[in-house]
Amino acid sequence: MGANYIFDDKLGFSSQAKQKEFNAARFGSITETEPEKLKKHIQEVLPQLSFHEIKDVLSVLYQIKKRRFRGNAPPKYGSLNKGFTEQEVQAFFKVIENDKFRLLFGYQAQLGLRIGEAVKVNVKDIKFETRELIVKTEKAHVIDTMLIPVPLFRQTVEFINRNEKAITQAGGYVFFAELGHSLRGEPFLEKNYVRKVFREYVRAAKLDEVYDQSEESYGRTPRRLHRLTTHSLRHYAITSFARQSNGNVVLSSRFARHSDPSTTMTYINTRKDELYKAVDEAFSVELAAGLKTRLKEQL
Repeated sequence: MGANYIFDDKLGFSSQAKQKEFNAARFGSITETEPEKLKKHIQEVLPQLSFHEIKDVLSVLYQIKKRRFRGNAPPKYGSLNKGFTEQEVQAFFKVIENDKFRLLFGYQAQLGLRIGEAVKVNVKDIKFETRELIVKTEKAHVIDTMLIPVPLFRQTVEFINRNEKAITQAGGYVFFAELGHSLRGEPFLEKNYVRKVFREYVRAAKLDEVYDQSEESYGRTPRRLHRLTTHSLRHYAITSFARQSNGNVVLSSRFARHSDPSTTMTYINTRKDELYKAVDEAFSVELAAGLKTRLKEQL
């Protein structure tokens, strides 16, 4: 047989032309690439989707793109401290006049609760005899218990006594939603509403700082990225606990409710003055002179 003729025992083709004709009929063009096939399929399906379904598809594609090219993206904030410093947290709480938000942000700053965990604190989750709080951890999907510090516990009891009726009507949620404070009709404060209030207090305390802008999904305007967010209170709590426990990462990880201690390390901030002091101590003139003397003795 010549170069243009083949015979396949299974398919029975005697020429390349017939084989291409069969493949084209069954599988489409053999020269068509996978992206081209996907593009053609999307063009066929998209007209049948609703506006919200199309947005969902674009969001999925954007997430795939982020995962695939994550290694090529520059770091957003490197060694930038995303948590509150001691001076900043004092300035922040100083401008909060609303006792509900002072208590809510207190749970974040002292117990390291995530915003979604803080807004859902319920009376039935508080063990008043032992000062323990039952927390349904968002990320790990497990139930943990945490000891509420005495000052925070007293604030909680006083707030519950003052707002007993509203809390009861909200099904026991301590941070009950008032009219217009929960667009989804939840009995507790909505997270985005709390973030909005938080931003107002940060501005009032003159602590607002933008370090970059986001790479938003298709069709959305990039957002300004603020150094301090509600999650910064969690950063502060974990960093404070780590210092009080002399840098015990295992204990800090348990406090933060992280399944992996390496995750906790990204939360613990070392202030630059502490870093510079450590560098000076590690590479002081005396140390260098002592090392030189010891080397001379060994030679």
